[in-house]
Amino acid sequence: MRYAFLDEEAKKEIRKSLLKAIAIPGYIVSFASRELPVARGWGTGGLQITLALINETDTLKVIDQGCDGSVNAVNIRNFIKSVTNTNTTVDTKEASIIQTRHRIPEIELKERQTLVFQVPIPDILETVEPNLRKQKLLHANKDYSKLWVLLYEDTSQFGDSRISNRYPVMVNDRYAMDPSPIPKYDTQKLGNCKALQLFGAGREKKIYAIPPYTKVEPLKFEDKKFNVENFDGKSCDRCGSTTSFLDEVYDDNGDTNYYCNDTDYCDNNINIGGK
Repeated sequence: MRYAFLDEEAKKEIRKSLLKAIAIPGYIVSFASRELPVARGWGTGGLQITLALINETDTLKVIDQGCDGSVNAVNIRNFIKSVTNTNTTVDTKEASIIQTRHRIPEIELKERQTLVFQVPIPDILETVEPNLRKQKLLHANKDYSKLWVLLYEDTSQFGDSRISNRYPVMVNDRYAMDPSPIPKYDTQKLGNCKALQLFGAGREKKIYAIPPYTKVEPLKFEDKKFNVENFDGKSCDRCGSTTSFLDEVYDDNGDTNYYCNDTDYCDNNINIGGK
């Protein structure tokens, strides 16, 4: 079996596309997406990036919705382990490559780490312009007026944007980018991040990237504050954290409990607190 499943030509082609994406932050690069033994839409874009980059010296972490133990995360981690024999971990600090679906880890990432996003829809303009040729033209002209109109209509009618995830961001004051379906809470972590951030959409055959220490800002009006999910007054019922993204969980009595979405962060808090 080939190392990391993909043939060398496929990995070389993906790496070339990644280099171009890194050189032009936020720019969408096409690549020849390969078939993998997982269903399209379950992370084949991010998986191909990871397989093209990983080697024996890496330590891999895979999360889905912040959790290391979900079906998606476990199966992808086991598959990569079986075709590379690379070390795996659930500790964010130990990982050199972190493949993620829908979250950025709570623990701040560091230099020489790579965060790989599984992306379902790569172009943020798809929400306002269905024509692919027109999308490319709008990006080329830096014409994002339709996105601004969408944000203005929401703000004028509802007082704020209704976009809860995939909130559009501007990269290096040049390209509007889809940050993948991360919550607004995570959007501000994209900017000036020490780690390399790579985005792969397998079904759409697209790759884009945010190099370390790159300026990334959410699209917002100058006189309007960018609001994220509000967890004021709430804490994790497991570790007591008041500074993390929380999930609402209803018990058998219908009462609402809150737990850290990031399982590694929650476990670390318990260890530190001695619980």
